[in-house]
Amino acid sequence: MPSVRDLGLGAAPDTPAAGERVAQARLASFLAGRALGCCRNLSSPLTAEDGCSRLSEHLAFGTLSLRTVHQATEAAIHATSHRELACSLRGFAGRLRWHCHFMQKLEDEPAIEWRNFARTADGLRPGDGSELSALCREHLQAWCEGHTGFPLVDACMRQPVATGWLNFRMRAMLVSFAAHHHLWLHWREPGLHLARQFLDFEPGIHWSQMQMQSGTTGINTLRIYSPAKQAADQDPQGLYLRRWVPEFGTAAYPQPIVDERVALAAAKERLYGLRKNPQAQGEANAIQHKHGSRTSGLPPSGTRPTRRSRAVDAGVDDGQGQLF
Repeated sequence: MPSVRDLGLGAAPDTPAAGERVAQARLASFLAGRALGCCRNLSSPLTAEDGCSRLSEHLAFGTLSLRTVHQATEAAIHATSHRELACSLRGFAGRLRWHCHFMQKLEDEPAIEWRNFARTADGLRPGDGSELSALCREHLQAWCEGHTGFPLVDACMRQPVATGWLNFRMRAMLVSFAAHHHLWLHWREPGLHLARQFLDFEPGIHWSQMQMQSGTTGINTLRIYSPAKQAADQDPQGLYLRRWVPEFGTAAYPQPIVDERVALAAAKERLYGLRKNPQAQGEANAIQHKHGSRTSGLPPSGTRPTRRSRAVDAGVDDGQGQLF
């Protein structure tokens, strides 16, 4: 097979090994001990690279099924006598449930790939029913290329281009930067760019998260990330930054493309003003009813199946087949 370079597509990304054997080995190492502290490790781009399961690419491509991962995780929880490891695995099992929850949103409402969950948010930002101005296009291009003048944002934009992966908190920060107080862009164009970068792109998760982090679901907490605070919290010694933005601190590194303080004030006024709108509040109730979490009906991770749940799994019950 020709290589990426042979096809004239540029330098080959630093992608992980593929295939079922690799996927099974990665799952086994995670359950055997690499999962320890994973719920803490997933926040920092430094610790997440090895501290997360790193199974998302395999779930997206199908070299591992979610059922396989879930059942192996439950078995590992029962088998281990290490309390902290069991706790970490329970947290991981909860994230598997959220994986399915977000995929189900797109199944229930496919239109969320291109329009807002909350229609009261329509037209809120440039790019949502309107053309982007030349300045907005410049800002979008700078964000895509990792040349915004905000060091952690630029580092996080460059990593998925090179590797196809980035940890969850940093993904959320990138979307927050594009959608909220920095660039004030509709989520669709930034979402398309990120979708092309991530090896673990899963449409249901991706578009739901783009809208959640942009504040257009109408029901989720508005999260506006400060790149400076995230850098201080997650990369205090600048190790990650120096890896991906080696020109930082030199004349080659650009100045910030927006005034953060001014942009933040304007974004908060618009976003929180929208949430106070009675029409938006009424719409939020309907969205919550259709798309809100149903975790209250699921057994806790590590719970042994009851006689009834075993009967349901065996197909005796008239209800839907069970995954968990």
